[in-house]
This record gives sequence, C-alpha cells and structure tokens, in this order.
Amino acid sequence: MSLKARINDDLKTAMRSGDARRRDALRLLLAAVKQREVDERKELADADVVGVIERMIKQRRESIAQFEKGGRQDLVQNERYESELLQGYMPQALPDVEIAAAVSEAISAVGAKSPADMGKVMGALKGKLAGKADMSKVSAMVKSKLAG
Repeated sequence: MSLKARINDDLKTAMRSGDARRRDALRLLLAAVKQREVDERKELADADVVGVIERMIKQRRESIAQFEKGGRQDLVQNERYESELLQGYMPQALPDVEIAAAVSEAISAVGAKSPADMGKVMGALKGKLAGKADMSKVSAMVKSKLAG
C-alpha cells in the first residue's frame, strides 16, 4: 500500500471514529500532497510524499518556536500534536553510524576537500538520505567532517 493510500485510510478511520483533531491534521496533509501533485502535474511517489511531510514537520517546528515566544500554549500543543502525527508517516530513521558512513562515502565520492564543497556533498546525500535522516543533522555532520 502506498503512503498516500495509507494516509487516506487513516483519514477515513478518523472520520468514522469522530476524531476531529486527527481528521483535520490528515486533511491538511492530503491537501498539501494534492497541491504538489497539481503543481507538478504528476502522481507523487512515496519519496515525494515523504518530502511533503518533512516540509510540514519543519513548518510545525518553526511555528512551535514562534508560539512559545508569544506565550500561546494552546497553539503550541496543537502544533506538537500535528508534528507527532506527521512523524508517524516518516520512514524509520537511520542510526547515526549509518548516516556518518554515508557522509564519509559521499565526501570521498565527490572529492570534497573543504567546506566550500559542502553543496556538492549535500546534493549527493539528499537523494540517498531524504526522509531517512534529519537533513539538518546530516548538514552538521558534513560541515564538521569538512572543517576538521
């Protein structure tokens, strides 16, 4: 079953059970997926859907930070709920050891020598690790390996 079909099934289940909070969050996710399909004029593969989910999780993190600054705990709780729900659709995260191995492999594959080559390394890693690792964490690893 594709990821999009699984999300649709979960939405139907939430609607049947009367879980309005879950239903609304899943509708938001499906709307974002549908918008990207319309923009790109193609059916999204699971990897593309994961990309949409990653972007939505990142938006939630940023919103949480802003709402905490503003003292809006009600909105913080809602964003955390949505973030946790979205996280449930992400593939299993790779352990740090495997990420470090992939970073080392990519650095040698592109022949990176300095922090100026970071873009090349991240480009090589993005396709391999997207959805399987937090790309900000990967970026930090690449930066430290190239710097030192």
